[in-house]
Parts: sequence; C-alpha cells; structure tokens
Amino acid sequence: MENKSVESRDEAGTAEAARKADAETAYEAVIEANLPRNYAANLAHGLLGQTGFRLINAPTFIPAYIFLLSGSEFVVGLALAAQWMGAAISATFGATLIEHRKRVLPVGFVIGAGMRLGVLGLALSGFFLPPHWALITAIAMLCLFGLFNGMQAVIFNTLMAKVIPLRLRGRLTGFRNFSAGLTAAGVSYLGGKYFVGENMLGNGYATTFLLGFVLTATGLMMLLIVKEPIPPSIRPRAKLGQRLRQIPAMLAEDRSLGFYYVAAALAALATMAVPFYIIYAGQRIGLSGTTLGILSTAFLIAQTTTNLAWGTVADRFGNRLVFMMAIGIWAVSIFALMQVGTIWTVAAVFAGLGAGQGGFMNSNMNIIVEFGAREDLPMRIAVLNTCTSVMMAMGPLCGGLIAHGVSFEALFWLAITVLAGSAATMFFLVDEPRKRRTQL
Repeated sequence: MENKSVESRDEAGTAEAARKADAETAYEAVIEANLPRNYAANLAHGLLGQTGFRLINAPTFIPAYIFLLSGSEFVVGLALAAQWMGAAISATFGATLIEHRKRVLPVGFVIGAGMRLGVLGLALSGFFLPPHWALITAIAMLCLFGLFNGMQAVIFNTLMAKVIPLRLRGRLTGFRNFSAGLTAAGVSYLGGKYFVGENMLGNGYATTFLLGFVLTATGLMMLLIVKEPIPPSIRPRAKLGQRLRQIPAMLAEDRSLGFYYVAAALAALATMAVPFYIIYAGQRIGLSGTTLGILSTAFLIAQTTTNLAWGTVADRFGNRLVFMMAIGIWAVSIFALMQVGTIWTVAAVFAGLGAGQGGFMNSNMNIIVEFGAREDLPMRIAVLNTCTSVMMAMGPLCGGLIAHGVSFEALFWLAITVLAGSAATMFFLVDEPRKRRTQL
C-alpha cells in the first residue's frame, strides 16, 4: 500500500513537471510569435521616451536651471536629492503592485502618466510662476517625477523581460539608447542654443522641459501595440511589509547578488558629483546657452554611440564586464575634468562622462534580470532601484555640501574613490550570472 502511495506521488510529480514544462514552452512560443511587434514598440517607446527623459536627467539643464533660480550649490544638490528620494521611496511599492498580476502594462500606463505630469509641472512652473515659487515647485515636481520613476523603472523593465528574449535584450537596449541619444543630442543642442540662448517663449528652460513632456507622452502611447504574454506562474499577492521581510532570505540565497547591490550602490553614490560637472565647467569656461548646448550634445552623443558597443559586449561577454569598463571610463573622465580648460577639451570630457554613465545604466538594469527566478524579478529590480536611488538622493546633498564648503576638486576625488570601490567589489565578489545559465 505504501509503495503504491509513493508511486502515485511520483506519477503526480512527473505529471506536474510535464505540465509546467508544456506551459513554459507555450509561454516562450507566445513571446516569439509577438516578438516583431513588441520589439518595434519597445524601440519606439525608448526612442521618444528616453529622448525626453534625457533632457531631464542629463547633468546640464536641470542643475543649470536650479542654480540659475537659487544661486546655491546646496540647493542644486537638494533638488536632485528630492528626485532620487522619491524614486527610493516608491521602488519596492512598484514591485508589489505588479508581481501578482498576469499583465503589468495597464499599471505601467498609469504610473508612466504620473511621471510625465512631473515633467509638465516643471515646465509650467517656469512659465507662470515667479522665480522663488518656480524653484519650490521645481523641487516638488522633481520629487514627483522621481516618485513615479521609481515605480516605472520596476514595471517597464519587468515588461521588457517578459516580451524580449535575453539573447536580444542587450542589442535592443543598446540600439534604443543609440537612437534616443542621437535625437536627444540634437534636441539638447537646440534647447541650449535656441531655447535657452534666445529665451524662447519667455523661459528657454521651461520650453525645453515642455518639449521633453511632449516627447515622453508620445513615447508612452507607443506601448499600446505591445502584446504582453501571460506567464505560466506568478507570485500570490502579498502585502508590502511581507515582501520586505522576505528580502534578507533572497540575499542569503545568493551572496553574489547581495554584493552586486553593494557595487551598484557605490557607483550610484558617485553621482554625488554629477550635478556639479556643469557648474564647475561654467566657472572655468563660462556658461552660455551655446556652451550648455555643446556640452549637453557631447554628453548625449557619446552616451548614444557607445551604447551600441555596450550592447554588443553585453550580449557576447555579459553585463558584468560592461559594468566594470563603464565605471573605469567614468572615473577617468572625472579626473580629466579637473585638468582641462577650453570648450572643446571640456566637451571631450563630457563625452567620456556620457560614455561611462551610459554603460553603467545599460548594464545595471540588464544584469539584474539574469539573477534568480522570473517570479522574483520585480522585487530584485525594486531592491536595486531602492539601493541606487537612496545613494543618488544622499549623493547630491553631500556633494552640494562638499562643493560649497570645501571644493569641487575634493568632491570629484571622492567620487573617483567611490567608483574604484564599486569596480573592485564587482571584480572580486560578483560572478557573471549568465555563466550559471550556460552551466545548467
């Protein structure tokens, strides 16, 4: 009797394993069948959306605008800290919003719209409010932008992981960033030379931000053509507190993942210097609309053209190598910034900064997909976003205090040291997760 019971359990287990294998095969078939339209939609979404968001996230327009309104390095740091603190607060909540859902795109539309409203508010406050209130509103809108950005990053990266196979993801993100970067570079030059330089519509910065809103809103609409597959298994719905208590166990199961979070957090902390590149350069070579346009264009073109190379390297050798190479270029470029003093040498340094930071961002989000099971992906992304966003919130505040109270050079050397720590952590303590898949 006992032997029959064991046999029955074995047969049931075999049948369940076969059912899961069939469901997984069917899921992969749906992904492949809809790959052309989903690839095109993600490419169009990235082209338009990232073009707009790069105007906001580039280390030029926002820092220069906040410094124009406030005249204070500390307030520049405070404004950027507000943006990233919003992202830090919301990332884990974004994971709990979607990990129990068969489809995540409907939630993505709501969160994406909220993020774009922050950009619109930033533009409208520049047009219609006096400088003091425009500054306060800008800080509030950056916080709102970051709040929704923290959730959007989890949702849309989860969506991409569902519809784009791993073998194509690096090239897609590379080409998407390439095309978006070219467009953003052109828009940045236009924004700097003509919008800001000629104070278009009475406020060139606000005009630039308004264009960013139009581009990102159009990009969001491109996702209407996405056909999202239903995964064969999803997590049961859980409360935020319950999922937070499960994070230590997730990290204990994979020490390499935990050290990856440390490496990413250290690199994110190095962004303490990012808002002050343009202010430092402006003190050395002057800051006009044309200068702003040239440096923004150099940053974005380099970020753009190297993304194709980063994507190719990632697909062939893994994102771990891309991460370390990008961190090295970023650190060398910060050092070079302290040595140059003409518009074209500074532009070359900004190109290096764009290449390094672009590689970091590209590899940072792609590598996290390769750790662990699909069901845990939203939470892995959320923990990564929380770690990096907290550092990006602390960094500008610390950077503002150091730049104002000590010197820009002291700030830049600290950023270089932190980047070195990130690269060392990645090299010695984090393995290439893609090799695990090869060995299985």
